[in-house]
Amino acid sequence: MKARYVLTDYVEQALARAAYDKLGNGSYAGRIPSCRGVVAFAQTLQACEKELRSVLEDWVLLGLKMGHKLPIIASIDLNRGPKREPVEAL
Repeated sequence: MKARYVLTDYVEQALARAAYDKLGNGSYAGRIPSCRGVVAFAQTLQACEKELRSVLEDWVLLGLKMGHKLPIIASIDLNRGPKREPVEAL
């Protein structure tokens, strides 16, 4: 059975939904429409993809830290708290 990493899956699924545009000066812009504010710019498409991944990762981590509601992507909901076993009183 393959190990499943929720954050990695979330980032990969979000990047699969990215939109890229070639700008008039030959550089590229990338964005993930469902992730408000996640945008990147670079001179090449490959560099733009790499920068967009970095921006997305930072955006997710900051959103989790700040308690922001993140979009559900490919049925991955990062807004649910972790499941914890009940702790017995000492």
